[in-house]
Amino acid sequence: MTEHTPQFTIDPAKMAEAANAPGMPEFIPADSPFTEEQRTYLNGLFAGIYTMAAAAKAGAADGAVLTPLLVYFGSQTGTAESLSKDLKKFAATKGFDAKIGELNSTSPAELADARHLLIVGATYGEGEPADNATGFYEALMAEDCPPLPETLNFAVCGLGDSSYPKFNQFARDLDARFEALGATRAAELVTCDVDYDDDYAGWRDQVFASAPFVEAASVGAASAAVEPEEKRPDFDKHHPFVATLIKADCLSKEGSSKRVNHVEISLCGGGPDLDYQVGDALGVWPMNCMGEVDAILDAGGYSGSEIVELKSGSSSLRQALYSSLDLATITPKTAEAWQIELSDDMQILDALRAPDLKLNAQDFVDGLRPIQPRLYSISSSPKKHPGEVHLTVGEVRYDLNAVARKGVASTFLPERLSPGGAFGVYVHKAAHFYLPDDNDLPIIMIGPGTGIAPFRAFLEEREMRGATGENWLFFGDQHAATDYLYSETIEGWKADGLLTKLSLAWSRDGAEKVYVQHLIEKEGQTFFEWLERGAAIYICGDASRMAADVDRAIHRVVETHGGFDEAAAKAYVDKLKADHRYQRDVY
Repeated sequence: MTEHTPQFTIDPAKMAEAANAPGMPEFIPADSPFTEEQRTYLNGLFAGIYTMAAAAKAGAADGAVLTPLLVYFGSQTGTAESLSKDLKKFAATKGFDAKIGELNSTSPAELADARHLLIVGATYGEGEPADNATGFYEALMAEDCPPLPETLNFAVCGLGDSSYPKFNQFARDLDARFEALGATRAAELVTCDVDYDDDYAGWRDQVFASAPFVEAASVGAASAAVEPEEKRPDFDKHHPFVATLIKADCLSKEGSSKRVNHVEISLCGGGPDLDYQVGDALGVWPMNCMGEVDAILDAGGYSGSEIVELKSGSSSLRQALYSSLDLATITPKTAEAWQIELSDDMQILDALRAPDLKLNAQDFVDGLRPIQPRLYSISSSPKKHPGEVHLTVGEVRYDLNAVARKGVASTFLPERLSPGGAFGVYVHKAAHFYLPDDNDLPIIMIGPGTGIAPFRAFLEEREMRGATGENWLFFGDQHAATDYLYSETIEGWKADGLLTKLSLAWSRDGAEKVYVQHLIEKEGQTFFEWLERGAAIYICGDASRMAADVDRAIHRVVETHGGFDEAAAKAYVDKLKADHRYQRDVY
C-alpha cells in the first residue's frame, strides 16, 4: 500500500451488513479506485448516514416532536455548566429537547408555562449562589415571588464541598423554595461533594426514571436527528496531561507572614499539546506528604502494607494514602462511617489519635474521600511563554491542636517536587473570565495578594497583542516591602505605559488599614468614567471578604458618581454583569 492510499480500521462484517441491507443504494460503484475492503467500508459508512437522515425525515413527517425541557445552571468555575451540557445530550436519548442556559437568563415568572425543569447549581463562599445565578436566586426567594404551577416538574442537583459548613446551601434553598411555591418535585435533591461523578450520574438516572419524566417522554425520540458530539479535549480531570516542573521561586520577601511562590511548568510532553487561554485555571493533581502518611499510619496502628479496595482497584494502604485519598477532611460521611462526632477542629490525624477509635484498614479508607485536584488561576500568556504555564501559589500553613499543618497542593510543587519532576495537570476553562476581543476597550483589574495571578497573564496578553486599550490595576497586601508580588514587572509595565493606572493598597504600612475597596471609592469619579467609556471589571481573590467588599464599593461608586439611587445603581451593576463586563474569579 502506497502512502497515498487511504488507510482504515474497519469491521468488515458490520460494514457489509449495513451496505447490503435490503433497498440500500450502492454509493461506491464497483469500478471505483478502491480495494474491495475499502469499498465495503465506505458503502457501509454512507449507508449509516443515509439511514439516519431517512429516519429523521420520517419522524418529522409523522409529526414526532421531542418534549421540551429546561436545563439551567449556576456555575462559578464551569462544572455545573459542563454537567448541564451532558444533561442535554442524555435527555435527547430519553425523548426530550433540552434548552440550556444560566439561571440569570430566566426568572421565576418565565417558568410558569414550563413543564419540566432541571437545575444544576453550585454553592461557593458562605453558602452563596454563583455569579450567574444571583439574580434568579434573589427573585425566587423574594416575598413577592409569584407561585409556581403544580404542573412544573423540577429536580435540583447541587455541587459543593462538604468541608464547608453551608454545604450545598444554594441547591437546598432552591429545592425547598420550588416546592414551597407549588411546583412538583420529580426527583429528590442530590447534594454532590467534590467527588461528584457518581452522585450526579445517579441523580440524572433517577430524574429520567421518575413518573413525570417517563410519562412525558416523546415517542419520537428514536427518530430524532442526532446532534454531532462535541470534540472532547485530549486532556481533562480524569485524563490529565503529564507536565514537568521547571522551577518554583519564592516571590514574597523575608519577613512576610506568608510564602508565595511563582511556579513555572513545562507543557512540552512530546504528544498532543495542552492549550489554554488567559483567564483559564490549571488543575493540579498533587501527591500527599509522605511524612503525613507515616504519621497517620502510626496513629492508626497500621503497617502500610495492608491491601485495601478503592474504586480504582486494589492498593496497599500506604500507596492509597500517598496518591489517592484526602488525608485532612472529615466529612459527615466520614463521621457516619467511623461512628464518631463531627467536630470543626478535627482532621483525620486527630480522629485516629482518639483512644476509642479502632478501625481496620478497609473501614478506615471507606471513610476517606478521594484526593481532588486543586485549581489555580493561570498567571501567564501562552503567547509570551509558548510551551509553558505559570502559577502564583500561596502556601497554606497553619497550626491545629498544637500540630503544624499544611495545604496539600500549595506545598507539593515547591517543597516535594524537584525541577524536572512529573505530575498531572489539566486546563479548566473559565466560563466568562476572559479579556474582551476588542483590544481598544479599557479594563479594570482588582486582585490583591495571589489574586494578581490572572492579571499578570492579562497584561502579558495585552502586551503581546499590542492592545491599545487602557489598563488599570488595583493590587495590595500587608506590606509593600515584603508582599509586593511581581514588583519589578509591574513597575516596568507602569513605566512603559502598558499600565495606565496603578493603585496600591498596603493594609499594615500606615496608621489605618487600607484595602483595594478603599482605593476604588477614593478614585470613584475616575472609576465611573472608565465604566462609562466601556471598561470591563475583573476581580480575583477571596470570595467571602475581599470580593464582597469590592462589590459594595463598586455599587457605592456608581450610586455616588452616577447620580443614581440604590435601586438604579444595582440595576447599572447588574447590567454590567449581564453584558459580561463584570467578571469574577473568586474562591
